[in-house]
Amino acid sequence: MAEDEFFLDPTIGRPADKVGYFTDQASFHRFAAAYRAGMAELPKPDAMAAVPTSFGQVRAYRFGPSGGTPVVLLSGRQASTPMWATNLPGLRARHTVWSVDSVGEPGASGQTRELIDGLDQATWVSETIAGLGVPRAHLLGVSIGANLAVQTAMHRPDCVASITLLDPANTFARLSWKMIIVSLGSAIPAMPPRLRNRLLSWISGGAPVDDSVPEGRLVASGMRDYRDAQPLLPRPTEEELRAIAVPVLAVFAGRSIVHDATEAADTARLIPGAQVEVWPDASHAINGEYPDRIAERFAEFTAGIG
Repeated sequence: MAEDEFFLDPTIGRPADKVGYFTDQASFHRFAAAYRAGMAELPKPDAMAAVPTSFGQVRAYRFGPSGGTPVVLLSGRQASTPMWATNLPGLRARHTVWSVDSVGEPGASGQTRELIDGLDQATWVSETIAGLGVPRAHLLGVSIGANLAVQTAMHRPDCVASITLLDPANTFARLSWKMIIVSLGSAIPAMPPRLRNRLLSWISGGAPVDDSVPEGRLVASGMRDYRDAQPLLPRPTEEELRAIAVPVLAVFAGRSIVHDATEAADTARLIPGAQVEVWPDASHAINGEYPDRIAERFAEFTAGIG
């Protein structure tokens, strides 16, 4: 596919408004090449959609036939649809799957308006679900994508059938000093690739990361070539967590460097009826480490939830 078959109005060069952007044409083309390589690793989408929202157009891909209550995948920070390569086979065998590239993150969606708070985040997610022609969806998010799912459950619950959270970042516990170092490092455009890959490996539980791995190449390009415009949201209060009324499955990675998994799990249990688990051997790259287990657990959790 050509670049314009994927990308929806990318902003190239620093804009006047606070929206995500590629630093220059060379950066965009470098990222686009990495994105195409990442998409080539996935099953062929059964459909593509460009969904207009209040904050920009959202690129979405459907895997599997339409029908029923779908699962909508929400990627982590500086990631997009290709990060779900190992998860799609198991998920689409049981569910209709839509993967969306988040507004304000490096991906194929375009941002046209500043995101300020959790309500803004929930708004573009809910408008995307409506634009896909479904009344409600199961949200499955990893890291910051899991935070998006929580924000949507808090602010736009009518469109949410359930939320499944994979090691949600900055949601139930404070970020660790290790994660802060990784975040600061990702914001340095001129960081040597070897050091950048080392940081990515650190957050991925020590797994080797370099440009020979399509997902690693894509995330590294996003860190280097794209300036995101995501607000750092405050963690939900105990009162807000106790008010969440949709079914919740929260899975925390015991070896995560993002936060203290035990502390985060204890806080997540404030949500009424939440199913909360800690997988001791998982790292923050839990979705790639345990795709079959996640697919089975998700199917078990959502069974009977329409």
